[in-house]
Amino acid sequence: MKSKIYILVLLAWLGTGCSKEFLDRGPLDQESDNIYWSNEKNVRTFAYGFYTTYFGGYGTGFAFGDYFYQGQSLNDDFGPTSPPQFVKIIPASGGGWSFTNVRKANIMLNRVQNMSSLDEPTKKHWMGIARFFRGMAYYRLVKAFGDVPWYGYAMDVSEEAQLYKPRDPRTLVMDSVLLDFKYASENVRAADGEKGLNVTKWVVEAFMSRVFLFEGTWQKYHLNNPAKAQEYLLAAKAAADDVITNGGYVFNQTYRESFNNLDLSKNTEIIMYRRYATGLLTHSLNSYVNGEGQTGPNKNLMEAYLCTDGRPIGTSAVYQGDKTNEKVRTNRDPRLLDTFNPELRPPGSNNRYNKLGTSTTGYCTWKFLNDAIRDLPEGSSSVNPTHAPVIRLGEILINYAEAAAETGAITQADLDKSINKLRLRPSGTAAKLPKLEVSGGQPAIAGVVYTDPKRDPTVSEMLWEIRRERRVELTMEGMRLDDLRRWKKLAYVDTRANPDLNRGCWINRAEWAKVPTGSWLSNVTLEGGGQEGYIIPAPNPLTDRLFVEGSADSRWYLDPLPLDQIKLYKDKGVDLLQNPGWVQ
Repeated sequence: MKSKIYILVLLAWLGTGCSKEFLDRGPLDQESDNIYWSNEKNVRTFAYGFYTTYFGGYGTGFAFGDYFYQGQSLNDDFGPTSPPQFVKIIPASGGGWSFTNVRKANIMLNRVQNMSSLDEPTKKHWMGIARFFRGMAYYRLVKAFGDVPWYGYAMDVSEEAQLYKPRDPRTLVMDSVLLDFKYASENVRAADGEKGLNVTKWVVEAFMSRVFLFEGTWQKYHLNNPAKAQEYLLAAKAAADDVITNGGYVFNQTYRESFNNLDLSKNTEIIMYRRYATGLLTHSLNSYVNGEGQTGPNKNLMEAYLCTDGRPIGTSAVYQGDKTNEKVRTNRDPRLLDTFNPELRPPGSNNRYNKLGTSTTGYCTWKFLNDAIRDLPEGSSSVNPTHAPVIRLGEILINYAEAAAETGAITQADLDKSINKLRLRPSGTAAKLPKLEVSGGQPAIAGVVYTDPKRDPTVSEMLWEIRRERRVELTMEGMRLDDLRRWKKLAYVDTRANPDLNRGCWINRAEWAKVPTGSWLSNVTLEGGGQEGYIIPAPNPLTDRLFVEGSADSRWYLDPLPLDQIKLYKDKGVDLLQNPGWVQ
C-alpha cells in the first residue's frame, strides 16, 4: 500500500515547467523512496508511466493517438473543408514547454543507479531505459522549440540557478541525446517479456533511426552544419542497419494487415505495438474510418503513388487516369489499394457501408478498417479492439534509405536492403512494384533512368523518389508535418500555390444521380462550377492556407515559448529568449 501511495505522491511532485508550486515542494520521504526502489518489478511499473506518452498508438476512447491525422490536417495529404492554419498567437501557458518527463527519467536513472538489489546487467538495462526516455523527452522538446535547457540529473528544489538557466544550443542537447541512445542501445535487453510490448534494444534503435534522421536533416537544411548532419545521419543509418540486419523482423503479412489487425503478435514486421482488448482498453479509429464523415485524402497524395511499372503517373504507360475510382486504382502501387477505400464516398452520398461515412474529397481511408468488426452496435464506436503498431520495420527501411542518400551516394545494395524490401512484401492479389535501381546516381527501372515531371527542382531525382516512398509508406501515421519541417519544405502545405491540395475525386453529377442507393450532391462544389469536375473541399478562398518561405512565415518551423515561462524566468533575472519571428 505504501508503494502505491508513493507513486501518487511522486507523480504529483514531478510538476510541470518551473512554477512556484514546484519550487515550494519539499523533498521526498526518504523511507518511502527506499521502499519503492527496492525491486525490479517496481522499476518496471515506473517505466510504464512513460508508455502512454511516447507509444500512443490509436489513442483511447474517442481520443486519437499518433495515427490518421492526429485530429488535424496541417500537411499536404488531406483536403479539409477549412484548412487548419499555423498557430499565430503565442500561448499564455503550456504549449508543450514542460520538463516533467525529463525529470521523471532523471529520477529513475538516479534511483536505479543506487539500487543494491539489482545485478549489474539488470541495473544497466533499466538505466538504459531511463536514458532512452530522457532522449525521447528531449527529442520532442528540441523538435518543437529548438534550443532548450539540458538537465542531466534530478535536481534538488533548492538549485534555483539551474532550474532557471538559459536555453542550451540544440546541438549540445542532441549530442547528449545521442549519448543516451547509444548507451541504451548497448545495454537494454534484446528481449524482455512478451515480444513487441516492452522497450528492447530493437525498439531503442528503431526510434534512434527516427530521431537522428530528423535531427541530421534539420542540421543540414536549417543550420547548414554539414559535419554535425553527417554525424547524426550516420547514427540513424547505423541504428536502422542493426535492426534490419540483426533484429529478425520480416514481412509476413500485407501492408494493411499491419494496421487493422486484432492480433499483431503474429505480425513479424512489428517491432512494438499497443495491445487493445474489449472491456480493458479500446479506441475509436476503426469506427471513425467506417461510419463518420472524415477529412479525406487529396488529389496531391493520390497522385504520389507510383504505377505498377514503377513510374510516376506523369511518365507511366499504364496509368489509367482519374475520372473514376476504378481507374485511379488500376495499375497502381498496392499500398494505394490497401490505404484507400475501393468505393468513393463524396459528401452527401449514400454507400454500402454507412450513409454517414462520407469524405470531404470523396476518397476515404481504408487502411485502419477491419471489415470483420466494422458494424459494431450503435453507440459502441469507442470500443474498437484492433491493435496499433507503435514502430515497425517499414519505417526503419525507409529511414535507412533516406539516411544513406543524405550521407552520400546511395548504392544498389542500400536500395535492395531498404526500399526494395518494401516493394517485395506480401501484397495479396495486387501486383508488386518493380525494384528501384540506381544508375549514375539517378533512379531507374529495368535499367532505364526516369524523372518525375512534378519533382521539386531543388530536390535531386533520387532523393525525390526516396521521399515519395516515405510519404506513401507512412501516410496517415502522423509524420508528414515533421518531415516537411525538417526538410524545410513547409511551402508544400500552401493551398493556393499547390491547388491539388484542395482537390478531391472527379465527380459527374448526372452519373451519381443514377446510383441505386441515391445521392445528394447539390452542396458539393466542383471545380469550374459545372456538372462535372474535381471536388473542391474548401471553396472559400478566405480559408486558403498560405506559407511563403523566407518571410515571417518561417517562424512556424519552431513553436513559440509560452508567455508565462518567459515572465517566470524574467522574475528570476534570466532572459528566456523567444524563438525567432514570434512577437506578441
